[in-house]
Amino acid sequence: MGLGGPLERAVMDVLWAAPGPLRVRELLARLNETAERPLAYNTVQTVAERLAHKGLLARTPDGLAFRYGPTRTREEYVAELMLDALTESSDHGAVLARFAEGVAPEDARELFEALRRRASGEPEH
Repeated sequence: MGLGGPLERAVMDVLWAAPGPLRVRELLARLNETAERPLAYNTVQTVAERLAHKGLLARTPDGLAFRYGPTRTREEYVAELMLDALTESSDHGAVLARFAEGVAPEDARELFEALRRRASGEPEH
């Protein structure tokens, strides 16, 4: 399941950048550092709960509160989105070709190398 809006993306960005799971108060403080207008505690708690329900955050007890942390890395999440998008078409070859045409040359080289390693059975580095 994807991110529903800018606040969900902002929450995930903060949690991906954090050294570990955060309580809602900690999350709120970090979000409000860059927010155009201050967010309310209940708003951030609701968004964190929604993301936990979607499976994007894990919720662990911490005293009377909870800590929230990502269930997957940003890279894993983005790769999952890309794979989900690929399944939307019956012509995977055309989608992959169009994707390859649209990426920057340095990204194309990285993709080519990753595919070459996979095809040859080399371990990832």
